[in-house]
Amino acid sequence: MNTDRGGLAGFRLTHRTWTDELGTWSSAVAADGRPGSALSFDPRLVADPATRERLVAAVVSDRRLVQGGVTGLVPVADLVAAQGEVWLLTTEPVSPAVTDLLPQTAGVPRPDAGSAATILVEVAQTLLAVHAAGLAHGALHPGTVVIAPDGSALLAERGLADAIYGRLPAPERDVAAWASLARGLAASWAAASPGAAGLFDRAASTASTHGLAAARDVLLSGGDLLPPGFTTRDRLVETIHRWSSDDLRTGGGQPAPALSAPSAPSAPSAPDEGDIVTLLHPPKNGESHTDDVVMRFGPGVPVETTAVRLWRTGRDSQKTESPAGGLRALGAPARRRRRRTALSSVILALMVVAALLAWLLRSSPAPLEVTAMKVVAPKKAQGCDKAVKVRGVLTTNGSAGEIHYQWKRSDREETIEQTDTVTAGKTSHEVILLWSAKGEGSFRATATLRVLSPLPAGKKLQDRASFTFTC
Repeated sequence: MNTDRGGLAGFRLTHRTWTDELGTWSSAVAADGRPGSALSFDPRLVADPATRERLVAAVVSDRRLVQGGVTGLVPVADLVAAQGEVWLLTTEPVSPAVTDLLPQTAGVPRPDAGSAATILVEVAQTLLAVHAAGLAHGALHPGTVVIAPDGSALLAERGLADAIYGRLPAPERDVAAWASLARGLAASWAAASPGAAGLFDRAASTASTHGLAAARDVLLSGGDLLPPGFTTRDRLVETIHRWSSDDLRTGGGQPAPALSAPSAPSAPSAPDEGDIVTLLHPPKNGESHTDDVVMRFGPGVPVETTAVRLWRTGRDSQKTESPAGGLRALGAPARRRRRRTALSSVILALMVVAALLAWLLRSSPAPLEVTAMKVVAPKKAQGCDKAVKVRGVLTTNGSAGEIHYQWKRSDREETIEQTDTVTAGKTSHEVILLWSAKGEGSFRATATLRVLSPLPAGKKLQDRASFTFTC
């Protein structure tokens, strides 16, 4: 069965649909014939305009990552709105995901331990690139890890859940989710290989204590415990090919009871093309488009000063008509010339005063702004018998004022908010977090510093650093 449900911004929605936490996914075909996918968000989740703005920001950041060379993300084609609905369009299919391949399907070879290792290494590599950009996935689980036709692992829905629920990026949540994924694959695809299952469990523990880079290296160094040639993805490619054939043959690969259940939501149909508006290209801040004219407002637009207005008024007032006769012009009364001279002198004096006032106003101190920041943690492992000092170095514009900031420790849910007063003339200010630990063992500690105010308009300042406690 291949039901065409209409067109959407150049995509044709086809037969297969499935639901997740964010809404209803549909398989789709792009205008050039390539397969893709479309997500119709649950209208209740995107009704708030602020939520839509966060979604736009997340998708824009996602596309910048892809443009910057991050290859492990499902590329987003567009984010559109129509008739109260919001749709996300991707240029790669978001199925099958790992969750589709976990159940044993007749006629479809089950992925092996080598397939699991390949997926875990590639997901870790993608997450490291995302975290290096100051972002996070936010909802990593088997349903958002997509297997492409060539067997590579792609991440779907990056940043969408955080945007919808108004959460700050939390890389530590991604790390915990990756460790859970590793243990889940150890119990399923590596169940027949005790050595590989143990390798996955060690990688999961390493991720929790030393981070994803160390966990990835554990997998790469344990190749002798995995099937030969696991990095070629041959087993995954065969599984995907057979799964796709079975999916087409059965009309979507979804169990029949789930599709026919009375409570299952109906597949959304594409809205009228005339009502579709992209959300990714709104007018820039401070711009209003009227026909072909762009009017700019706000900071950065030169303001006509009082001195300039006075100069223009004086210049225009001194325009004279051509004299009717040369003898009459030469014989003008002396008092007229004196009036003009006096008027010019007054205008010149006003110009000087206005210029002086403008200079005084412009030279007054600017409000305090924090323009950059960096968090520095110890490079060596730290013991538990002393307080570890984590430093935050804030760069300012040198003005006086108060800085309101927030520390977040990875071992606590609550944050620590503080306010410091800085004096004029200093362009650097240091804030300190003291962190101590008790108990036995070792764990990876991450300190996140966020500046709450004052910030440049539209800018967000946040940085983090990690170190290891060994008790």
